[in-house]
Amino acid sequence: MARVAGKVAIISGAASGIGKATAMLLAKEGASVVIGDLKEEDGQKAVAEIEATGGKALFVKLDVSKESDWKAAIDATIAEFGRLDIAVNNAGIAYTGTVESTDLAHWQRVISINLDGVFLGTKYAIEGMRRHGKGGSIVNLSSIEGLVGDPTLAAYNASKGGVRLFTKSSALHCAKSGYAIRVNSVHPGYIWTPMVAGLTNEEAEARQKLVDLHPLGHLGEPDDIAYGILYLASDESKFMTGSELVIDGGYTAQ
Repeated sequence: MARVAGKVAIISGAASGIGKATAMLLAKEGASVVIGDLKEEDGQKAVAEIEATGGKALFVKLDVSKESDWKAAIDATIAEFGRLDIAVNNAGIAYTGTVESTDLAHWQRVISINLDGVFLGTKYAIEGMRRHGKGGSIVNLSSIEGLVGDPTLAAYNASKGGVRLFTKSSALHCAKSGYAIRVNSVHPGYIWTPMVAGLTNEEAEARQKLVDLHPLGHLGEPDDIAYGILYLASDESKFMTGSELVIDGGYTAQ
């Protein structure tokens, strides 16, 4: 259908999981895709997969917590493809800990990647989009944990809740400034990705406990989220900004 034909997208954390599924889908729908990640080998494989199907892709090494990396990634995107239309701030890490058991070092690491990374990605995506003056769409990955609390996810809750409200602030700034740049957040339930598999140690019993949290009776797949991101990235969602797209198998409906 070529729903994002002619557009250029940068996606952080795109070497695996939701990020990779999003990169593949956006490329399939006509976008040129920049894969930002620290995993260079996996990132280059993703580029090769996209190019093998006739798509256009570029890998950039990206530590989302570093401002210099973001500046270089946006510059590389525009140098290669001439513009920037879509930014997906997907990179993130998980950490299990209560407010009492979480130490400051782990707290700061989670915040630096999950929240600081989204701040920097949004800030420099806006700058990049404004260079060609055509507007754009920024999609920030929050979580169900940005909507409801979990006693064992203190730092993760804080980071994803921060993404939710930061997204609204950025959306209002862009709208009121007349930039034609939309900013929305996506809130997945538990999606079977390498990160979630790591949380369960890939044990069947632990996985089933996660399944039981979702009224639909199964975990999500990366494509479930990628299709939501595609909608927000495309012009089909031109009247959406500052909104939350919840894709969670009914988790937060309870």
